[in-house]
Amino acid sequence: MKLLFAEDDPDVVRGVVTLLERSNYVVDAVDNGRDAYEYLVEGDYDAAILDVMMPDMNGDEVVRRIRKEGCRIPVMLLTAMDEIEDRIDGLDAGADDYLTKPFAGGELLARVRALLRRSQQFTPDILHFRDISLDCTTYRLSCGKKQAALSKKTFQLAEMFLRSPGIILSAEKMMVHIWGWDTEAEINVVWVNISTLRKALSQIGSDVHIRMVRGAGYVME
Repeated sequence: MKLLFAEDDPDVVRGVVTLLERSNYVVDAVDNGRDAYEYLVEGDYDAAILDVMMPDMNGDEVVRRIRKEGCRIPVMLLTAMDEIEDRIDGLDAGADDYLTKPFAGGELLARVRALLRRSQQFTPDILHFRDISLDCTTYRLSCGKKQAALSKKTFQLAEMFLRSPGIILSAEKMMVHIWGWDTEAEINVVWVNISTLRKALSQIGSDVHIRMVRGAGYVME
């Protein structure tokens, strides 16, 4: 699952991003409303967490604009303001949930899970395809009694394939979804991780394979 987090306080950003990544989410973080708007309109996200008070464009306005663009991903707004009118403004703008600062990390995670369930994009802890299973809490790929531990990026790649079996995924799409728009990594990191995932599938004796479709991308079959 890929989330966008928009917040201009660097301490809050570090804490929340660490919390979300430890819970196996892929997170892109921005520090102003204009970037948040552009990322959401052009990007591929499962949910967004936006601070209300941000430079360039506040969270309410970001939500209002993306809804006009037809972007329907679930959005949670964060604010230090506890006035009922502020919450009404955010929800009327198109937000799905509202959380007042300061908040407990456990509550934030629970609300993110609820957002994803309501959007019907919730991913269970264990994904299955043919003879393999992917445990999203331990990063372990298994076939029968055999298991292989995956690195974080290879796990995220495997998750992407298992959520879209039989669908051709371009290397560019994988790059943006896993490494993010502003990454300095080269496209060959995708190929390296595909090779690692193929070796893991072979190691556990699975019949599942990843096929390259020339000029298009890769597909799990």
